[in-house]
Amino acid sequence: MIFLFPFLLSGESFKVVSYNVQNLFDLVHDGSEYNEFIPGRHGWNTHTVEIKLDHIADVICDLDADIVALQEIENSNALDLLTKKLARVGCPYRYTAITHNPRSAIQSALISRSPILTRREHPIRLASRERPILEAVVKRGDTRLTVFVNHWKSKSGNAPESRRIASAKVLADRLESLPDGSEYILLGDFNSNYDEYRTLEPKLDDTGGITGINHILHTVRESKPVAISDLGKEKGLHANLWLELPESRRWSHKSFGKASGIDSILIPASLRDCKGIEYVEGSFGVFGAAYLFTKEGWVDSWQYKHGKHLGQGYSDHLPVYASFTTDGESREPREPKRAVAGTTVGHLYDMEQLHAPVVLRDAVVILRRGRNAIIKQSPDSRAIYIYNAAQRLREGYRYDLTIDEIASYKGLKEVTSIRDAVEKGTVDMESYYLHAERFDPNDLRLQNEVFRDIEGVYRDGILEWRGGKVALRFRQRDIVPPEGAHLRILYGQLGYYRGTQLVVHDRNDFTQER
Repeated sequence: MIFLFPFLLSGESFKVVSYNVQNLFDLVHDGSEYNEFIPGRHGWNTHTVEIKLDHIADVICDLDADIVALQEIENSNALDLLTKKLARVGCPYRYTAITHNPRSAIQSALISRSPILTRREHPIRLASRERPILEAVVKRGDTRLTVFVNHWKSKSGNAPESRRIASAKVLADRLESLPDGSEYILLGDFNSNYDEYRTLEPKLDDTGGITGINHILHTVRESKPVAISDLGKEKGLHANLWLELPESRRWSHKSFGKASGIDSILIPASLRDCKGIEYVEGSFGVFGAAYLFTKEGWVDSWQYKHGKHLGQGYSDHLPVYASFTTDGESREPREPKRAVAGTTVGHLYDMEQLHAPVVLRDAVVILRRGRNAIIKQSPDSRAIYIYNAAQRLREGYRYDLTIDEIASYKGLKEVTSIRDAVEKGTVDMESYYLHAERFDPNDLRLQNEVFRDIEGVYRDGILEWRGGKVALRFRQRDIVPPEGAHLRILYGQLGYYRGTQLVVHDRNDFTQER
């Protein structure tokens, strides 16, 4: 069970959720369903439908939300099955709304504990099979909140960005027609990363880099994501609430091991103006109960293998949620956490965690491999490892970095989330590296340093040279050299996991004579 924040108790608060349930179908064969959900085939029967309903109900009950946006519901009959199940297990939702596109196998829906006053859907005219956008006005006390439930075209089959822009334009046109100051939220499965303008794959880019979620819905401003504090600076801006989480936690879906934040909640300036309904800052999160993951740590999606439903799993998406209050008039605007300036890498080693963002000035990227990197502020300063957050950085460049999150893992201090990176030009890096004469296995301050041009013989997992030796670890199994090979380590990262070791990240980071 997720509990509301203590400061919410002073006013009437409510929670909103978005959850892609991964294909809830009924047992009526009406011809529009996916082939694997034809009743009586592939193990899709009363037994597996009941399991699917039980699992969705478990999640919704544990979330204990007031308004739940759902994606991938077959039709009103499937939604009715779910609401009846929820009522039976003690989590009733009296009010519902759902889209009705007969050419689409799945619809978007809304269930609510509060009255739904009006509902309408907005078709996407680009293609008749595109899923409509659901609009519903929900009554909360004396206030009204308009909820827009989205499920944009997925990227499967290399569907280009223009398909998602078609949905974004329909939504943007509707928002333009709303009276000034209207209180609404945009949520659902946008099939677009919160930073799609940075991560859009070239093969899907048929719009010159313009993206639906960022450019049409205005979640970027001056080439930067719109923060909550930016709302109101220009008309039509929206803040994507993913930005409230450290970068390493901005995901609700994984495909082939790639994590993405495609389930979003977006808010306008009217939900931060201390009038009517207000977003409660800091309340956004991802529901990641242990039962939603396999023993191996994967998201426990609904299992369909070898042409049969196994009756196991939940969804390939995790729900996202946020809290709101109707007591806006009594609230003062909350200042966002400001980054602490002037931090050094050495200071980061003295911290277990960050309580506010910190700015690391003049950080030089001395090694970058994929999304990982090593940085130093000067040739004599300490080095630190950036794990899975260096995609915007370039080797050989200096930056001012705003860091959200640090961690310690297997003997290495790591930066795990970077909020912002301001590039400040290139650097001659030679003086930032260490060489064999500086190697000292007992000096823990050398953690994460990059050593260059160490030559020795590799045997039994050890690299030995005149005057020294160290355990040698290769990040990729297929690049491990044969026993007795004479190696020259061009770039090696020093770590202290189970003793001192030199880590080689890439095949190009060493040469072999024999």
